[in-house]
Amino acid sequence: MIGKTLRKFIVILIIIAPIISYEGCKKQTRCGCGNDVLVTLTGSSAYVYWQTSGTIYFQIVGDQYSTYYFCNPTQMFSKLADAKSGDILQISGPVYWDCNYVYQSSNSPYQSPYKVYQCQVTNLTLDLYGKDKPASSTAPDQKN
Repeated sequence: MIGKTLRKFIVILIIIAPIISYEGCKKQTRCGCGNDVLVTLTGSSAYVYWQTSGTIYFQIVGDQYSTYYFCNPTQMFSKLADAKSGDILQISGPVYWDCNYVYQSSNSPYQSPYKVYQCQVTNLTLDLYGKDKPASSTAPDQKN
């Protein structure tokens, strides 16, 4: 009698346990500019490349497996006047998944180490590390 009751209890427990432990569907991050932010860059050194004002992309120094495309290339193109393609610049802004990359990687049976992101660049400055910095204030008066 105890054996039958114990078996019924185990069967009921097997049926009810998944229902109790179910946490609901996990929200997947949305891709594209202006959606779910993955990380926020703040003054990250990166190699910036472009040919036209329509497509600008960069690779963070030390991470050759990730490519970041500008969400706002035409707005930031004017800040590239003093630089040439391939220069190291300081970049700040939120980073999002690139939709084409997400769709292609989800349909591929192989994992690739290369990742593609989009970045809403908020600040873009020259990396002056090791170079002569421009004067930010006037020189003090010299006495003769």
